[in-house]
Amino acid sequence: MTMQKLSLKAYQRPQIRIGVFSTPCILRSLVSDSEGAPEILPELSESATRLKRDKLTRVPYNHEGKHPGKRWAQLALDLMFELGNKAIFRRYDADPTPPAEGGAIYVATHINGLIDPMVIIRAQNKRVISLGRHDLTTRPVIGWWSRRFGTQPVLRRAEVEAGVVDADFARYINDRGMLTVASCLATGHSAVVMPEGKSHQDSKLHALRTGSSRAALASAAIADEKGLPAPVIQTVGLHWRTHHWLRTDNYVEFGKSIEIPSTYSSEDRARLVSGEWVEPDYEDTRELRDRIFDTLSPMTPDAPDWETYRSWKLLAHLGANKANAPLRTLAEEVRATREVRESIGRDENNPIIDQAKEAAETLHKNDLYATSLDSSNRLKGKSISEHLLGILGLLLIFSTLPITLPSSGPQWGLAKYMAEGSDEGLDSRTTYFMLAGMFSPIFFWPPVALLGTYLYAGLSVQLVTLYTFILLMLTFYLAASIALTGYDLWSDSVTASRRVKLSKSSEGEIFHELVENISSRLGALK
Repeated sequence: MTMQKLSLKAYQRPQIRIGVFSTPCILRSLVSDSEGAPEILPELSESATRLKRDKLTRVPYNHEGKHPGKRWAQLALDLMFELGNKAIFRRYDADPTPPAEGGAIYVATHINGLIDPMVIIRAQNKRVISLGRHDLTTRPVIGWWSRRFGTQPVLRRAEVEAGVVDADFARYINDRGMLTVASCLATGHSAVVMPEGKSHQDSKLHALRTGSSRAALASAAIADEKGLPAPVIQTVGLHWRTHHWLRTDNYVEFGKSIEIPSTYSSEDRARLVSGEWVEPDYEDTRELRDRIFDTLSPMTPDAPDWETYRSWKLLAHLGANKANAPLRTLAEEVRATREVRESIGRDENNPIIDQAKEAAETLHKNDLYATSLDSSNRLKGKSISEHLLGILGLLLIFSTLPITLPSSGPQWGLAKYMAEGSDEGLDSRTTYFMLAGMFSPIFFWPPVALLGTYLYAGLSVQLVTLYTFILLMLTFYLAASIALTGYDLWSDSVTASRRVKLSKSSEGEIFHELVENISSRLGALK
C-alpha cells in the first residue's frame, strides 16, 4: 500500500475533542440542528459491538486517488446489484444522472439499510468509493466483498461512547478512510454517503454528521491542488411505497447539486496530497453541512410522523383523481405529495388534515395504498381479470416449485429467518432479501447446478457437461423470474380482495364518508 503516512502514533497527541469525528475545537456540536432535526445516536446491534481490530487495519486504502477496490469486484457487484434489485423491487425508476465533470458525493436519508446505497450506485455511472459501518468490512462473506469493493470502514461516536473502541484507534481508521474517499473523489470517482450516520425509521431527516462535509472539503482541496475538476455534492431522494416490503416500488430522485468550495490553504492542500489528513476549518464544515441539510431535507418525507405523511399522499391522490389525472407512478406520487406538504400539509389546525389522517390510517391498517381509489375516489372493486390473474399467479408459483425450491428456496428461507431474528431493526428486512437475490447466482445456484449436472451427465470434461451446467443456471434464473411474476399477480389479487372486504364493511362506509367530505373541500388545497 502506498502513502502510508497515517499511523496510530500520530494520534496520541493530546487534545480536547468530542468523540472521534471532532476537530481540535472545544465543546462544539458536530451535528446539524437545522430545522430542529433530532440528534439520536444509533443503538448498537450485536454485530456493531464486535470490533475486529486486525481486519480493520488490513482494509485496503489509497491516498493517491487510485480506487482501493478491485475492478472485477465492481463489475461483479454491478451485476449482483442488478439481480438483487430485480428480485426485491417490482417497479423501480430513477431520474437521469446529473452530469458531473469531476467526482460526485451522493448524499441521502437512510431508512432502508444496505438497500439505500445499492439503488444509488445502480442509478449513477461512476465507480464508487464508499464509507460504511466498520463491521461491513469485517463480517464473513459481506466483509470479503466490501473490502474488494473498496469500502472504507467508519467507527462511529456510538461505538466510542459504548467502549467498543478507543478514540485514538477510531480516529486513525476514520482519518485514513476519509483521506481515501477524498482522494478518490478528487480524481473523478463517486461516493455514496449517508450523512445521518445510521439507518433509522423516522419520517424526517436526522441531524447530520460531519463526515460527508469533511471529505467533500478535502476532496475539493486535493482537486484544486492537482488542477482537476472540482467534485460536487449530489443530493438524492430515496422513495418507496413501503420500504420494508418485498416487491415494493422504488424511485431514485436526483436533486440540486451543491458546489464544494476550496477552503484549505496552499500549505494544507499540499499536505493532503502528500498523504496526510488535515481537518478542514470547523466553520467551513458546519456551513457546508447545513447547506446539505437544507437541500436534502425537502427531498425526504419531512413529516412529523408517518401518519401525517400518509395523509398527505392520500390528499395528493384525491386531488389528482378529482382532476381526472390519476397518479400512476411513484415519482408522480412523490411530487404531488410534496405539493400538498408545501401548500397545506404543515397547517396543524386545518381540519382536512385530521380527516385525511383518519382515512389514510384506515387504508394503512388494511395494507392498502391510496392507489386503491378509482377516479370517483371510491375503493376499486375486484374484476374478473384480477381473479383469473391471481389464479394464474398461484399456478406459476407452484409450477416452478420443483426448480425454485432447491435453487432459490434455501437462501430466501435463510433471509427470512435472519430478517426476523435480527436486532438491526425494520430496515434489515429488505437488506437480507436483497442479499439473497444478489448472492443466489454466485453462491447458491452453481453448487445446485453442479449436482444436477453430475446426476445427468457426470462430471467428465465434455461439452455436454458444460452445456448442462449453463442450461441449469439459465433455468434457475428463468424459474425465479416466473415465480416472482406469479407472486406479483397473486399479490394483486389479494390486494383487490382487501379492497372489496373494506368497502363492504362498516369501516369502509366511514372511510367513504371521510373521503367524500375531503373531496368536496379540495379547493382548500389551492
